[in-house]
Amino acid sequence: MQKRKLGRSNLEVSALGLGCMGLSHAYGKPVEKQEGISLIRAAFDRGVTFFDTAEAYGPFTNEALVGEALAPLRDQVVIATKFGFDIDLVTGERRAGLNSQPEHIRAAAAASLKRLKTDRIDLFYQHRVDPNVPIEEVAGTVKELIKDGKVKHLGLSEAGANTIRRAHAVQPVTALQSEYSLLWRGPEQEVLPTCEELGIGFVPWSPLGAGFLTGAMNQTTRFESTDFRAGVPRFAPEALKANLALVALVREWARRKNATPSQIALAWLLAQKPWIVPIPGTTKLKRLDENLGALAVKLTPDDLREIDATASKITVQGARLPPAILAMSGR
Repeated sequence: MQKRKLGRSNLEVSALGLGCMGLSHAYGKPVEKQEGISLIRAAFDRGVTFFDTAEAYGPFTNEALVGEALAPLRDQVVIATKFGFDIDLVTGERRAGLNSQPEHIRAAAAASLKRLKTDRIDLFYQHRVDPNVPIEEVAGTVKELIKDGKVKHLGLSEAGANTIRRAHAVQPVTALQSEYSLLWRGPEQEVLPTCEELGIGFVPWSPLGAGFLTGAMNQTTRFESTDFRAGVPRFAPEALKANLALVALVREWARRKNATPSQIALAWLLAQKPWIVPIPGTTKLKRLDENLGALAVKLTPDDLREIDATASKITVQGARLPPAILAMSGR
């Protein structure tokens, strides 16, 4: 397995991680616990050492699953989790809005440590920037948790360039996790240059465009009400139909490289910067193996220029997230 370091930190991880959210949350019915444990351990057996979860996934059930799966492997893996939504830490009730008050962060960390069956969180992300709490307070609180040995590294998710700079001045930010793929290239404008300047790693979530770039969708695809994609504007019928031009692009490069569309989409991300570590998720072993196969796909500088030239002529239709969630991003 190829390894990468997240920015200028000493946090070394597998070049592809595993996003564990979909095992418990957002894509309909959760997998059976043993099935989820087996998939996580299969990823480890194949060299994956970077596992991503969050208290909000479930809530709580995904952290518990990841904790149980990785308990026997704890010293050989890097576990990332997140805080920041306003969740009752006893009942799991998800209230509207965000909560990054220092006392809530400390309580969330303690609860996550328990669910993850560990004594430290390797990478602790603020899930969304809370406009009611200065980012300096958030970074300072995590800095205290790092001093106490409960957390190893600070991360931010969906934060804007100015917020990243302000947090980094208080406690070095090891990784920024935001959506990034051929379907959504927003981070290229300000966030990726900021990460490069400050030596911060970048972890793309939804690197396969919530399954879109696998080529499995077509213009008749519809989602169950329990699937979060049912409320995403880019997957509404007319937008979905227009966006299939991107699928044609990855299909063409898959043909050229004797690969799959998923592998091209992931190889494209891996080729952008050596400090980018995508975290594709899956519930199926065959898809895990397919995703890991992306590490063997090489895109040359000429390939990347040609892909960019074609992609630049495609205007993606529809917002990437529902309005309420989108409003929390990019602060």
